[in-house]
Amino acid sequence: MFLPEKRGKPSAMATSLKVAVIGAGVSGLIAARELQRESHQVVVFEKSHRLGGTWVYDPRFESDLLGHDPNREIIHGSLYKSLRTNLPRQLMSFTDFKLSDKTYGDERLFPGHEEILKFLEEFAGYFELTELIRFNTVVTRVELVDSEMIEFEVESKTNGVNTVEVFDAVVICNGHNSEPRPAFDIPGIQTWSKKQMHSHNYRVPEPFRDQIVVVIGNGPSALDLSREIATVAKEVHMSSRSPHVKVSKSEKFSNIWQHAKIDCINEDGTITFEDGLSVDAHIIFHCTGYKYHVPFLKTNDIVSVQDKRIGPLYKHVFPPQLAPRLSFVGLPERSLTFLIIECQSKWIAKTLSMKISLPSKDQMLRDIKEHHGDTEDDGFPKAYKHFFEIENDYIDWVSAQLGMNVEKKFAEMFKYIIYCAKSGNYDDIMNLFKVKFGI
Repeated sequence: MFLPEKRGKPSAMATSLKVAVIGAGVSGLIAARELQRESHQVVVFEKSHRLGGTWVYDPRFESDLLGHDPNREIIHGSLYKSLRTNLPRQLMSFTDFKLSDKTYGDERLFPGHEEILKFLEEFAGYFELTELIRFNTVVTRVELVDSEMIEFEVESKTNGVNTVEVFDAVVICNGHNSEPRPAFDIPGIQTWSKKQMHSHNYRVPEPFRDQIVVVIGNGPSALDLSREIATVAKEVHMSSRSPHVKVSKSEKFSNIWQHAKIDCINEDGTITFEDGLSVDAHIIFHCTGYKYHVPFLKTNDIVSVQDKRIGPLYKHVFPPQLAPRLSFVGLPERSLTFLIIECQSKWIAKTLSMKISLPSKDQMLRDIKEHHGDTEDDGFPKAYKHFFEIENDYIDWVSAQLGMNVEKKFAEMFKYIIYCAKSGNYDDIMNLFKVKFGI
C-alpha cells in the first residue's frame, strides 16, 4: 500500500513562521500537517485530553439543555451514541490518507463515529502530529497586538496556569458544532413551561420514551434523530421551515408526522403548525444547528462573528486586512468537509511560506462583496454565508491555486447524496449509493 511522505522537505526559499493552530479536530490536524510540511513552527492548542474534536463521543450533556446560559459548563461534543456518518467512507478521507483503504473494526460504507476517531488518531500518529498538541489547554484570548507587523498574543490556560505567547500567525480550527442555535424566534416558545432541549445534548433515545415530541428542523440531525426517538416515543411531529416540505404522515414509521413550520405556541401549551394542525407535546426538540463561536478572538472589530457568519473572509478563509496571518479552516457546512479543509490548509500553509500570493486587500474585499451579493440573489439569508451543498466551483478554484488534481468522482458522489436526500429518499441513501457506484 502506498504511504505518503510524513514530512515535507524544507525549501530554501520557504519562510518559517511560528503558527498557533486552535483545535485538534479534523481541521486542526490537517492544518498542522500542511504547516509542518512547509517547515513552520506549529503549536496546536486542544482543550480536551484527546484529539478528534467533534468525533470524540462524550456521554455527558450540559445542565442547560438549550445551551442558552453563557455561564453553563460547556460540553464540546455533540455526538450521539448511535451516530453514523451521512457520507460514505470514500468522502471521509484525505487525498493521500484514505479511510476507504482502512478499517478499524467497522467495515460499513457509512461507518460509526468510533471508526472516524480511530482514523484521525492513526493520521495524527503517522504524521507525528501528536507531539505538536498541547492537550487540556484552553485558549482564552487571541489578540492582534501589532497591526503593522501583524502579530498575535495567544493566552491559554493549562491546569489553571496562564501562559501568554506571541505568534506570527494563527489558524482557527475550533469547529462549529458546540454552540447551540435554538429556534427562539417562534412566538411563545421562550415562555413554554415544558421541556425543551437542543440536539447538542442528545445522546440516547431513552428520555423520549412514551413522550409526544415536536422536532424542529429538517437537516440530517433532525431526520436521523426523529427516526431514532420514534422507536421509543409515542408520537414524533417534525416541523420544517422549508416551503417545499410535504405535509404528511410517514410511510415507514407509524408514529412520525411531517408538518410545516410552527406558527405559534399557545397559552394552553399546545403547539400550532402553519398547516393548521395542533399537538399537545411533552418535549420540543431543537435540531436547529449551531452558531459560529470564537469568543477568544480579539481583532479590534476587523473580524466579526455573527450567528452563522464570520467575516469579512476571502474565500471563507482569510480576513483581507490580516491575510495571510489570520485564517479559518472548515467553516463551510453541508460540504465535502475533508476535501475542502485539506485544500484550505494547503492554501494557508503555502501562502504563509510565500509560495502562493493572495490578491491585494482591495481585490479581496471586492471579491467578498460580489460573493455576498451572489448568495443573497440565490435566496440564502445573510446568516448562511458559509453554507454549501454543491461546491464544485469552490473546490476547483482552491485546488487550482495549489496545482492539485481533485478526482471528479468525489463531487459526483456528493451530488448524488444530496440528490437522494432532496428527493425524499433519505432512508434509502446507503442502498441507493451502493447500487449507483457499484460499491
